[in-house]
Amino acid sequence: MYFILLLVIITFLLVDFLAKIRRYSLTSNYPGPKIYPIFGTTEIFKRRKAEEYLEVFRGYSVKYGPIYRMWIGHELIIFIEDPAILETLLSSPKYINKHSIYGMVKFWLRDGLLLSTGPKWHSRRKIAAAAFHYKILEGFVDVFDRNSHILAKKFKKHLDGNEFDIYWDVSLAALDIICESAMGTKIDAQTSTDCEYIPAVEELSNILCQRVTNVCYWNEGIFGILAPKIKARQDHLVKILHNFTEDVILKRRDALLTNQIKGDGISPPESKRKRAALLDVLLQSTIDGKPLTNADIQEEVDTFMFGGHDTSASAVSFALYRLSRHPEVQSRAFQEICEVIGTDKNKPVTYKDLQSLKYLECVIKETLRLYPSISLLGRRALEDSKIDEYWIPANSNIIVPCHIVLRNPSSFPDPDKFNPDRFLENSAEINPYSFIPFSAGPRQCVGQRYAMLEMKSLLSTMLRYYELLPMGPDPLPIAYLVLKSTNGVHIGIRERKF
Repeated sequence: MYFILLLVIITFLLVDFLAKIRRYSLTSNYPGPKIYPIFGTTEIFKRRKAEEYLEVFRGYSVKYGPIYRMWIGHELIIFIEDPAILETLLSSPKYINKHSIYGMVKFWLRDGLLLSTGPKWHSRRKIAAAAFHYKILEGFVDVFDRNSHILAKKFKKHLDGNEFDIYWDVSLAALDIICESAMGTKIDAQTSTDCEYIPAVEELSNILCQRVTNVCYWNEGIFGILAPKIKARQDHLVKILHNFTEDVILKRRDALLTNQIKGDGISPPESKRKRAALLDVLLQSTIDGKPLTNADIQEEVDTFMFGGHDTSASAVSFALYRLSRHPEVQSRAFQEICEVIGTDKNKPVTYKDLQSLKYLECVIKETLRLYPSISLLGRRALEDSKIDEYWIPANSNIIVPCHIVLRNPSSFPDPDKFNPDRFLENSAEINPYSFIPFSAGPRQCVGQRYAMLEMKSLLSTMLRYYELLPMGPDPLPIAYLVLKSTNGVHIGIRERKF
């Protein structure tokens, strides 16, 4: 018995070793940092401040070029920055599976749209696309608008001439918006301190930040061994989140079945009222004639929550920061807002209004170019393939450093300059695979139109209320799962006079 077990283990290790040798041979022409036996690229294990990693990868790009490799233990990681190669990579079904690092959030998101593959991903993607149909998005505009005004009014306490960190308040607004639009549930994150979901989301995000910058924490099992207390806390927090979404789903399903939804502004699709939460779409969707189970729905709702909260908060915060530092851009954006929406702060915005804010959209795009909410995209090769002269072996991990791709001077001249006009003047000439803040290809962000409308609403409301002032320190961006700043995002404000 023990002999057979030992033989199986030896065979497994031998096969794994031979596969590694083969991957090493196929990628021998790749540049990259020095590799050591067993450990691989030990340079990546150096103790660094988390905010230094963006510059580290920028240095690798300068030193090794647009495609290079690393090894972490037996795992091959290929970094690709060339838009021409990215077009093949991101559009091909050979690379549709996600990098193994995404497994770090599986305990939370399970097998939702972000992590699923194969037929399950294809069927869920169709449902998600329907959930973000423009007719449904139109119904969310009043959710965006109402919560934008709550945020703007909260900022009034900062009309004292001092600079302040905007990130936390913007994050709460984004959380209110995604909860109401995804789940049809108001948690009043901006005005209440009673909901345990809010601090649980924030603390869990911080734990994930620790894990993503420590390669020893990437594997769930090893993480539990090396940091058992943090792992136990993580499990407790995710239980809070799962219990919350499960309770919402059960109540929502019961309400739809009895057709007695009332009081929260959400209606079942058979109603003639405009707005249905994304959850309602999932509850009434079928795959092969069968409705989704509560577990199916929960993993998608959790995925919407994960993908639609911190990402929006990051983009809006950095956009407000940049507008405060560029008064000429701020003035031009404000002028457009006055022409489209008017000067009445209390006037509700419409879907058409937000769609018409073309220059503000350029401001958002330029912000995302300089501060992509998701700094790294990851894929896993399903089979051996060759792009140009480079072999990409099966089971190798691929990383796309978005913050490098988006500052490529060949695609964006004077890349470190904040210049929204580049999306007005040359937008037709920009390679879609060089502008990838929402990824690209079949696995691009299904909610990007939703995100753009939300960001336009928040920014246009803030600019109607306040003049943004260049006060406080510049942010120190840090690439966690979502781009943040280690020292916050600071501005000053002055009440807008018409």
